Amino acid sequence: MAEDPELAGFVREHVRSVWALELLLLLKRDPERRWPAADLVRELRASTTLVGDNLARFERSGLVIRDDDDGWRYAPASPVLDALAGLLEQAYRERPVAIVNLIARPVDPIQGLADAFKFRGDK
Repeated sequence: MAEDPELAGFVREHVRSVWALELLLLLKRDPERRWPAADLVRELRASTTLVGDNLARFERSGLVIRDDDDGWRYAPASPVLDALAGLLEQAYRERPVAIVNLIARPVDPIQGLADAFKFRGDK
């Protein structure tokens, strides 16, 4: 992932676990579908808390929205987020181990400090 720092940054900022990755890709696969949280829990065989926490993080990040009746769907707030999610989907399909390693890699403390002070003009 060193060859694509934008993708690596997207993963570090938005995808904190393989569960989160699987959830994002599931929602992205069918952006028109509205998923009740219980269906996502069942589909991913995950806990309600895990799915709920990741949905809340994705909502704050502008990757998903909550529709009426507790339905969730993929709805990136910008074309850049959509493009990065698409790159992530492709990279995970082509190099799953590299993506899992990127997710699992601890954040460099210097990079973490720099990221904490990033100007977030796009949000």
